[in-house]
Amino acid sequence: MDRNVEALEQMQVFIDGVDERLRSSFENMHVGYPMQTFERFLKAREGNVAKANKMLLDCLNWRVNNNIDKILSRPILPKERFDAIRESQLIGFSGFCKQGRPVFVYGVGPGGFDKAPVDKYIKSHIQINEYRDRVLLPEASKRVGHYVGSCLKILDMTGLKLSSLNRLKILTAIATVDDLNYPEKTDAYYIVNAPYVFTACWKAVKPLLHERTKRKVQVLQGTGKHDLLKVIDISSIPEFSQLPLNEPGRQKEALLDFKKNYFSPSHPFHVKLWNYVQNQASIARPPGLLPQPSICVTIPEPDDKSTEVVHLIESTLEQLAAAEKSDDLLNGRVAETNGN
Repeated sequence: MDRNVEALEQMQVFIDGVDERLRSSFENMHVGYPMQTFERFLKAREGNVAKANKMLLDCLNWRVNNNIDKILSRPILPKERFDAIRESQLIGFSGFCKQGRPVFVYGVGPGGFDKAPVDKYIKSHIQINEYRDRVLLPEASKRVGHYVGSCLKILDMTGLKLSSLNRLKILTAIATVDDLNYPEKTDAYYIVNAPYVFTACWKAVKPLLHERTKRKVQVLQGTGKHDLLKVIDISSIPEFSQLPLNEPGRQKEALLDFKKNYFSPSHPFHVKLWNYVQNQASIARPPGLLPQPSICVTIPEPDDKSTEVVHLIESTLEQLAAAEKSDDLLNGRVAETNGN
């Protein structure tokens, strides 16, 4: 028997033995593709069945304990708060790649995470994950006629500054949620418009990352258009990646349009997400009943490796900030001397 088939069968036996609440959550999670879900957890644990089973069990317990299966029926209210999150946690959907996978775009540099409490940003991120997995990916599978279970992400680093250290805690929490509960859902991370601060941090942490993770992260030159066109049709590439490098003025203008269009609460993706959650909420709460209580999500503890990476990023940013301050002081003294 093929080792992979045997491993999948062992995982099926394991999941058949858990209690009904966990099995029900697993059904919501795999949306008709249990074997492919087992494969994701196996891949995340290097084919070790025991470790994959533990990871899956921890994930299911997290889902049950935090009511994740109901999170798409618990809207972020009021609507003004939802809009504020969308405008400060910059996530956009730009279309599909040539293989039919959804393409998401993240405004890492300009994103502020400063318009709502941290738990609301975490909830928003999980809602998008669940909408992707329960709605968008099944629709993508129907579009292309075969299983589509992952996505691509373009991370725009424009405007990334040393002050990003202030956002590290929430970004780490989001990454931990994804790593432990949504493994192998992203096939590639395309980094574009990377400034020096990102390059320095990437150089520091890259040796600590697993080879599988390093292969997923691709730091592209400039806007990345040439490389992105190899995997994504021009219609699904963000406008800022379609401009030549020698037109910075137009790039800046396109970035503003990009934020307005892709990240805006009025973008079709966010409108559909909002309407879907509202519809699910009305189904879960018949007329006359009080609104469902809000969900407060517990963030899993990051593993030792993740903690080491975070500390290294913090150290690198602090060193860069110290160097920048030293340069400013030196330049100030030089200017003062010249002035005298």
